[in-house]
Amino acid sequence: MQAIETPDQQPFWRRDGARAREGAGAAEPSDLGYTLAVAFVALLPRLFVAVAWSSEPVWDGHYYHFGATRIAEGLGYSEDVTIHGHPVWKPWVHYPVGYSALLALVYRVFGSGLMVAPLVNAVVGTLLVVVAHRLARHGLSGSRARLAAGLVALHPGLISYTAAVMTEQLAALLVLAAIWGFVALRRGWVAALGGGVLLGLSVLVRPATLLMGPVLAVAGRRPYRKALAGAAGATAVAVLVVLPWTVRNCRVMDGCAFVSTNAGWNLAIGAISRTGRFEALHARDGCPVVTGQVQQDGCWMKVGLSRIIADPIAWARRVPKKLSQTYSHESFPINYLRQANPEVWSDARAQAGRDLLTWIHRLLTVIAGLCVLAFPNPRGMSRGAATLQALLALGLLTSPVWAMLAHDDAPFYVVPAALPFVALLPLPGRPRQAPVIRALLGLVAATTLTHAVFFGDDRYHLVVSPALCILAAAAWRPSSARRRVPTWDVETKALGSSARA
Repeated sequence: MQAIETPDQQPFWRRDGARAREGAGAAEPSDLGYTLAVAFVALLPRLFVAVAWSSEPVWDGHYYHFGATRIAEGLGYSEDVTIHGHPVWKPWVHYPVGYSALLALVYRVFGSGLMVAPLVNAVVGTLLVVVAHRLARHGLSGSRARLAAGLVALHPGLISYTAAVMTEQLAALLVLAAIWGFVALRRGWVAALGGGVLLGLSVLVRPATLLMGPVLAVAGRRPYRKALAGAAGATAVAVLVVLPWTVRNCRVMDGCAFVSTNAGWNLAIGAISRTGRFEALHARDGCPVVTGQVQQDGCWMKVGLSRIIADPIAWARRVPKKLSQTYSHESFPINYLRQANPEVWSDARAQAGRDLLTWIHRLLTVIAGLCVLAFPNPRGMSRGAATLQALLALGLLTSPVWAMLAHDDAPFYVVPAALPFVALLPLPGRPRQAPVIRALLGLVAATTLTHAVFFGDDRYHLVVSPALCILAAAAWRPSSARRRVPTWDVETKALGSSARA
């Protein structure tokens, strides 16, 4: 008996007749009104945090603020060192320059008051919501894209991070903007140029985002040959954007550095750390005598590589600790605020804040894991596929994953670390992974790889928190499978419709 394929059926909560498909948002109205509305909703709490919680920058934030102040004063990315009792100008490149450069542009106009950087962060966080909405529309239906933007706008970790003079929100904005530029621009070379420029700017903020260059291939247009060519072109453009800064480093430093001189430092920490997170390096760890930042970074790179080669098993055993520090909790925003203003953030208040952020982060991550499953709708897929999807969902809902939400010692990091690989499984009836969804899963995978090699800290997962919001909005999408219906059944329904007419 001849059979034909019918379009996918919508789940029960959407009966508007619109077909759920890859890139559904592109066929709908532009929805700019909602973009502006959700941006306003996102801006208000971020402005409150910037005004009420701003304080003296601490930890790495002190150095980003200091570097921005030097650039704004016309002294370049530098510091003054005392030699024989006299201050001597010395170029600086240990930290990536991108975030400090952005702050310096604002400092030149408004000064370097303590509230200025948090206000910049409020604007960056709002733009992140805008980009998340426009990006999600290329992979989800309009209503799901709205949900994704709402999750980013109201994410408490991202809101509280507004007061931290740190790079993660700007890095997240630029890398999502790079993906958006790559998929939104129609012509291949234009997409490679636009996405590459934005990716290059993100590399100046966070060098590890260069790993997103190859990942862009999964967001490219088919055939695969063109997608790979587009990703290679975007990566080349990103390198060209960074190249002038590299030339500057080669000219003024004691050697060449692509962006910064903390790669070897971070590798050595990852090879030495017993906790999986940052631990200060000392001369006794392997670099007692250094003459410059580039030479120092090269020395620590050798130390890290030698430790890994000497005992690769011990190094591999540190990976779970690194990923646990990265994904299993969300405490850095509160810890930063408490370090900057301990009088306001008592122990009890800080602990309550950490518990809240951690619980919401874990819940969001588990829901994002549902993006690899389809809603088990027998009308839109075969009965076997619907049964499998229902069993998988039931297994997830009754698995120990949910128990991990309340237990700090549970290996919760397995959920986000395994998600990109689970998405590759050829599950019957699974939802179609749009290019945008594949790119966001690639961002999670690149982040996991980076901190498995170097060291972990929960502030680093804030770069992928907007991606997790979009993936959570993609949970339980309609299946990409098509149910095969006998021809006579379709013809009978058509005759019945004609008779009723």
